[in-house]
Amino acid sequence: MRCPVVVMGVSGSGKSTVGAALARRLGVPFLDADTVHPPANIAKMAAGEPLDDDDRHPWLQRVGQWLAAHRGGGVASCSALKRSYRDQLRAHCPQLEFLHLGGSADVIGRRSANRAGHFMPVELLRSQQDTLEPLGGDESGVVVDVDQDVSAIVESFLASAKGAGLGP
Repeated sequence: MRCPVVVMGVSGSGKSTVGAALARRLGVPFLDADTVHPPANIAKMAAGEPLDDDDRHPWLQRVGQWLAAHRGGGVASCSALKRSYRDQLRAHCPQLEFLHLGGSADVIGRRSANRAGHFMPVELLRSQQDTLEPLGGDESGVVVDVDQDVSAIVESFLASAKGAGLGP
């Protein structure tokens, strides 16, 4: 893959799992953007409060800097829920590609409920779904349904990206 990829979607969609698998498949570095959240963001989410744009700005700045440092290839998992967030990431790395993990609220809700030890409570899933702005027609990326196994998601993305002239 020539460009960095952001695996995006709501909490519980499988961004970290799919992102790590995609990075392994491509042989490139991986960043779980959850690991670069400022402590105040983690505390806020753990308390059941959704982040606002001011909270997300420095976090997205860190993710964007990582992407810029990996212009030759890398994968980051990052919710990137709004167009403006994706624009902030693209300001660091214009050739960015997105893999949007989409799925029904039921499927993602079950995944979130079964996830142990994550700071993001399942109660915030609704706010994330309400915030999510789908990829625009002018945004480089594809949507893949999460209701399949990880390897199928990765292969589906790679096939779609290649067909759209995005991938290897």
